[in-house]
Amino acid sequence: MQPDIRQKLHDFIDKIEDKKAEAIYTIFENEIETDSHRRNLIRIEREKYLMGAGTSYDWETVKDMVKNKEKRNGL
Repeated sequence: MQPDIRQKLHDFIDKIEDKKAEAIYTIFENEIETDSHRRNLIRIEREKYLMGAGTSYDWETVKDMVKNKEKRNGL
């Protein structure tokens, strides 16, 4: 996406009335909340890892999990 399109969208959203902003938010609400939820999960896992409490896998195990669905579901 061109940077000027993003800027135009930002400018538009900054100036529109609340009802239109709510309508736009409603359209993208699931996507916004999913991104927020995903970032929160990553943050939690990172904190566990930094405290030494998280589970870590070596590269070979990760590749096996990607290739083999049964190994992924067993976690």
